[in-house]
Amino acid sequence: MVGEDLELLITVVVAADDEQQARTACAGLLRRVGGRVVAAGDCSDEEPGCWSVTVSLVSGERATQNVAGALARAVRMFVRSLGDDFPMPRVACEPPTAWTVLEDQPLLDGIVPGAERLLIEAWAGGDPQRRPETETAKNGEDRPVADVAAPVGGGTRLLLRVDVAADRSAGAEWQARAVASRVARSGKITRVAPHGHLLSVHIDLGSSVDSPTVALQGAVSSLGRTGWTPVEWSGESAITRWSATPVPESGITALELSATPASAFVWTAPD
Repeated sequence: MVGEDLELLITVVVAADDEQQARTACAGLLRRVGGRVVAAGDCSDEEPGCWSVTVSLVSGERATQNVAGALARAVRMFVRSLGDDFPMPRVACEPPTAWTVLEDQPLLDGIVPGAERLLIEAWAGGDPQRRPETETAKNGEDRPVADVAAPVGGGTRLLLRVDVAADRSAGAEWQARAVASRVARSGKITRVAPHGHLLSVHIDLGSSVDSPTVALQGAVSSLGRTGWTPVEWSGESAITRWSATPVPESGITALELSATPASAFVWTAPD
């Protein structure tokens, strides 16, 4: 990973009637920064009358031994490229990604007419949601978690809950996805729900060939945090939790991992 170019993913939420109108609105941004459109979708469920357009481009920043620093610099460099009028925002970092959100609509309107907000992500090794299977395997990133489908007759199902202090579900999902990518290449968000003043993002991390205890230990190791609670048992499920101290005003506040034998796993909607 060291020495590789970092990838930037720029997601624009823009007022538009259809995909073509959304892409047209982003034409000026593409001329300014380069790159190519890799995804476009209707996000009117959360933002009425809006579409999202995602642009991929290579950052001028390269991965170093201090991956977190390089990721943050890549995000800041992109913000500077938008013009002197844009103040430098706070950048959140959860290697292999760092991100920020710009929401000053009058400023954004100058580069994307009708823009509601701009999400800027920098990825080391590329966004795992967009990397080819062969590339992921080549980079040695096959983790114990392999597939969303549970193995027949054995193995373990892993679930993750990420509690996030965020105003919008989209912002909570982006941060939760960054955390989940440390464990599973293809984790699936199953629900985003209020949890007090927080938003809880529930993610199905897929299945592991290991026992619940070993699978849980592997996931905790991949997440790389200290301060996890001792493993608790609820029926046949092994559970461990982590909480941020002190609790931040914004960002990730807590995590919960659970591992259940595939033979005992029954899908239910998260609480």
